[in-house]
Amino acid sequence: MSFRRREFLQCLAGLGSSLILATGRLGASPASLTRRIPSSGEHLPVIGLGTWLTFGIDPDDAASMAVRQQLLHEFLQLGGRLVDSSPMYGTAQEVIGRSLQNIGSYKKLFAATKVWVRGYRHAIQQMERSRLLWKIPRFDLMQVHNLLDWQSHLPLLQDMKRTGRLRYIGVTISHGRRHKELIQIMRGQKIDFVQFTYNLLDREAEQELLPLAADLGIAAIINRPFQGGRLFQLLGRQRLPAWAAEIECNHWAQFFLKYIISHPAVTCAIPATSQLTHLQQNMAAVYGNLPDARMRRKMLAYVQA
Repeated sequence: MSFRRREFLQCLAGLGSSLILATGRLGASPASLTRRIPSSGEHLPVIGLGTWLTFGIDPDDAASMAVRQQLLHEFLQLGGRLVDSSPMYGTAQEVIGRSLQNIGSYKKLFAATKVWVRGYRHAIQQMERSRLLWKIPRFDLMQVHNLLDWQSHLPLLQDMKRTGRLRYIGVTISHGRRHKELIQIMRGQKIDFVQFTYNLLDREAEQELLPLAADLGIAAIINRPFQGGRLFQLLGRQRLPAWAAEIECNHWAQFFLKYIISHPAVTCAIPATSQLTHLQQNMAAVYGNLPDARMRRKMLAYVQA
């Protein structure tokens, strides 16, 4: 067992004392919880913004565009940084780019997208198109979407990182699939980030992916933190248990997200939403106490029941 894995297991065992946050609140200064990107030491807020389904709208629909622009502005104002998208998400990248242009320049934005095509030449063309749609000089993070043709793309991304055209590179999976192949890539390739599914209903990542990410020094982005909304369907109409006040949860979104971000190997979770109030609830998860190991077991037992 390496030192890093020992450190990870000790951190997981003693979660409570090491993961108490600063006493900020929404509306106060955005001094929220951050996690370190292992390959660089840079820190990211633990809640990002996903754009799957929610930003794939008609860019010429002024009302819908105004909502997305407001969402993005509020996210950045509340201290958020990582915005994640993909060419697979329809018009989402164009919507992000137009919104950013109207909002103005945000130096703290951490722009993350994906390459989702086969072949070296097509990959270069797609990534350049994505950059133009976002209207940014370069991406912070480029990920191979759902491992599509990763054997061709990772050498290209590594070269782009070496020459300063990208800051970080990674790979993604979703829906709890292809863990074995992802593990092989994590062990055999030099990457900065992995992205996969993890939530109170999909916990397979706890067995190997999260410990391995901690062991290898790879940042972990969590997609589908609400399991595509199913967690809200199961529990959203019920009141929060009274003991949720111990970890300062006022909404189910905080409850679900705090379980995820209290895992020490998680770098950032990326919930997606099209509603401003839901965004604010998501961002509230970065404030107050996080659950310790005992509370995590209690949360899990409650959801399973």
